Amino acid sequence: MSPEDFEFAAQFFKDRSGLILTRDKTYLLENRLMPLVRDMRLKSVTELIDGVRRGDSVLQALAVEAMMAKDTGFFRDWKPFTHLRTVVLPNLRVARGMKAGFRILSAGVSTGQEAYSVAMTIKDVSSSFPGWKVEVVGIDISAAAIAAATKGVYNQFEVQRGLPVHTLLQYFTKQDDNWALSDQIKSMVKFQAWNLLDDLYPLGRFDVVLCRNVLVYLDLKTKLDVLQKLARLLVDDGALYLGLNETVMGVSSSFRAINPDLGIYAAHRADRPASLSLAARVDL
Repeated sequence: MSPEDFEFAAQFFKDRSGLILTRDKTYLLENRLMPLVRDMRLKSVTELIDGVRRGDSVLQALAVEAMMAKDTGFFRDWKPFTHLRTVVLPNLRVARGMKAGFRILSAGVSTGQEAYSVAMTIKDVSSSFPGWKVEVVGIDISAAAIAAATKGVYNQFEVQRGLPVHTLLQYFTKQDDNWALSDQIKSMVKFQAWNLLDDLYPLGRFDVVLCRNVLVYLDLKTKLDVLQKLARLLVDDGALYLGLNETVMGVSSSFRAINPDLGIYAAHRADRPASLSLAARVDL
């Protein structure tokens, strides 16, 4: 790949998805685009990039999807899910009271494992929320990933990544060589194709936002932009979960740390007193 092709591709993917590709990531660009080259019966990555440069909208959309990381799993890094179950959900029950409802956003949801992990966590304590309206929303830039997430069918390797055996048997049914998620869990989650670089306001407000292992692929300016958008979606006492190796420190003043080792943050409103975050308060 020529330096000119790489520079064009790097700028294209940054503009479309926020993905940052430095020159030492040429191998990553080629590895992720090669399956698309084969599928489209093209001669090389260079020919694919030429099509993108000419403005082929189909190739442009497929190339963006091909570049998106799909490294995900059920209950990834498990400790944040324990925190969600033992701290945030009990506090939601107390804080919302007669409202009897809450919403959770999973951003960069890929093929759905994180959103479904949240739904299963909620289902396990559902006796604490009788009659409540609970909605989990999963968004991702990849339409193909969203289609797979909506289907809710996973292969043996995918269910082995973080999914406890008892949870697998409780919420999944064997389907040939795959495992199909139960309708009771699927009905709790709504998936939408959505770019984090676009306006997020139409999604509405959320009590909890998970944006885990997404910011690591963005430059500082794009991280700030995404965090500012998420801050506007989060209710005043809400909780933000980032990846274990991600932080808002030195990036955005819209959040304050609750447990940075677990990637847990609370909203910070400069124009009003700090409210007690669901991620920090003790169950009453």
